[in-house]
Amino acid sequence: MRSYHQYCSFARGLDVVGDRWTLLVVRELMYGPRRYNELLAGLPGIATNLLAERLRELTEKGVLERRSDQRYALTPWGEGLRDVVHAVGRWARPLMGEMKVDDAFRSHWLVHPIHVLFEGVDRRRPPLTIGVEMGDAPVTVRSKAGRVSVLPGRPDAPDLVLSGPPDGIVALLAGLERPAARKVKVQGDVRKLARLHPRAA
Repeated sequence: MRSYHQYCSFARGLDVVGDRWTLLVVRELMYGPRRYNELLAGLPGIATNLLAERLRELTEKGVLERRSDQRYALTPWGEGLRDVVHAVGRWARPLMGEMKVDDAFRSHWLVHPIHVLFEGVDRRRPPLTIGVEMGDAPVTVRSKAGRVSVLPGRPDAPDLVLSGPPDGIVALLAGLERPAARKVKVQGDVRKLARLHPRAA
């Protein structure tokens, strides 16, 4: 990427991460180190040569490192981009209506709307384990000690199980009355979701 040649921290930041796909590569590595093929699977639509180029550039700039097991990982400096990714996700919340026909989705991306909806610790939240069946793999949404998080895989003894389209599940978790939410199948008492106190739209 060519430099903006501006003595401004925002412009210099964009010199490093402003290229197309760059922050999406960072998004994928927020879940932990990934091999090239794992990154390719998590970035539907990216060309293989472009992914290789972005990985090389980000490694050269110190945002990523390539480990001895050939997995890519965020460096300590790269980890600072978590706040940037979450801030963009928070800002983009009004854009997250119903899915478009050609929208791709990966189950681990649920981390981002969950972070926006249930950011921080709220001691009013009860312990709750929710199995979520959507996308390419099951995930678990867990409320523990007032914090809501997303974990890979199915829970052993869920309080609720949600299955359906991603936009419907996100709408249901947010407490929004949307057509997609009516397509979600619920096993358990759906009223428990309101006790997680999602942030107001």
